[in-house]
Amino acid sequence: MDSLTELAAVGGENLPAKYIHPDGINGGKDPFLLPFIDIPVIDVGHFTNPSTDTGKELDFISFCRMIAVKMGHPLFQIINHGVESLLLDKVRTVFKQFLALPTEQKLECWTEGFQGYGSDPLVTDVMVHDWSHRLRLITCPEEMRQMKYWPENPKNFKEVLHEYSTKLQVLHDVMLKAMAKSLKLDESVFLRMIGEPVIMSARFNFYPPCPRPDQVLGLKPHSDGTVITFLLQDKEVEGLQVLKDGQWFRVPVIPDALVLNAGEHLEIMSNGEFKSPIHRAVVNSERKRISLAAPSIPHDGNEIEPVEGLVSEERPRLFRKMKYNGRTHLRYYQSGRRVVDDARI
Repeated sequence: MDSLTELAAVGGENLPAKYIHPDGINGGKDPFLLPFIDIPVIDVGHFTNPSTDTGKELDFISFCRMIAVKMGHPLFQIINHGVESLLLDKVRTVFKQFLALPTEQKLECWTEGFQGYGSDPLVTDVMVHDWSHRLRLITCPEEMRQMKYWPENPKNFKEVLHEYSTKLQVLHDVMLKAMAKSLKLDESVFLRMIGEPVIMSARFNFYPPCPRPDQVLGLKPHSDGTVITFLLQDKEVEGLQVLKDGQWFRVPVIPDALVLNAGEHLEIMSNGEFKSPIHRAVVNSERKRISLAAPSIPHDGNEIEPVEGLVSEERPRLFRKMKYNGRTHLRYYQSGRRVVDDARI
C-alpha cells in the first residue's frame, strides 16, 4: 500500500516516476487559474415536490424540456434534488472520519479488487498512476453489497451511506426518465436497456496534498464508463475540471448541488444526443480534497445500443451494439481510451 501522504512528506518533490505526467499538467500553467465553465443549474424541486398530481405532470414536462434545451452542455448541476443539506454534510463527515482512522483500521477495508479501500486494480501495463485513494462500495441493489468492505467505523457510516444511496436511487430514475422524455422517447426505455434493478455504487475519492501539482493528477482525463454519475463535491476545495471545445475549465462548487454527467452508455443509448464529457481531477500542494461519485452501470452482459426511436435516415446510427463488461471499462480508463470511440461506426 502506497500512502500518498507519507510519500509527499518523505519524498518531497522527488515523487515516484509512476505518478508523474512527463509533459506536465496544463502546459505548465497553473490549472487553478483556468476559467470556470458556465454549467446549467437545474432545479429538480419543481418536479420532486409537486403540490398536486396535475402539477406533477406539468412540472415533469417542463423539466424534460429544460433538459432538452441544455443538452449540449457537458455537465449539469442539480439543486433541490431531495437529498437534504444535513445528509450531504453527514456523507462528507463520515468519510473524513474514516480517513482520520489509524492505518490498521483502514486496512481492514483494504482491497486490490473492485470494492473496498485502496487504489483501482491494475488491468493494463500502460498507465500513469492517479494521486488518489478510493473507497468503492456497491450500494444498489442491497443484495449485491459486500458488507465486509463497509467500514465499521465511524459507527454511523453504514446508516448514512444507506440513506444517501436510497435517495440517489430514486433521483437516478427521475433523471433517466426525464432524459428519455426530453428526446420524445418512452420514459423507461433507458432503464429497460441497462437492466433492473438499477446497479449503483459509491466511490469516495481522497486526494492528499501533492508537492508536484504541475505534474500529477488526482484522476487522469477520462469519460465515465457509466450510464449517469452523480458527484458530490468537496464543500471547500475545488479540483474537478472538464474539457470543452479543446479547452479545460474549472467546475464551480455549489455546496448543496450534485454534479450530474452523462456516462458513455447514455451517449450510446441516446445516439450521441447526450455527450459523455471528458473530465479530470487536479490536486494542489496545500489542501486535501474529497469527493463522492455515485455512478449507475448496466448489468454485466446487457447489450447497449442506440434506442430505436433515435435512429432514422435523417439521424443515422452512430454506434454499434456493445455488451457491457465492467472490467473492460477499467482497462479503457487506465489505457486512456474511450468506449464510445471504439463503439463508433
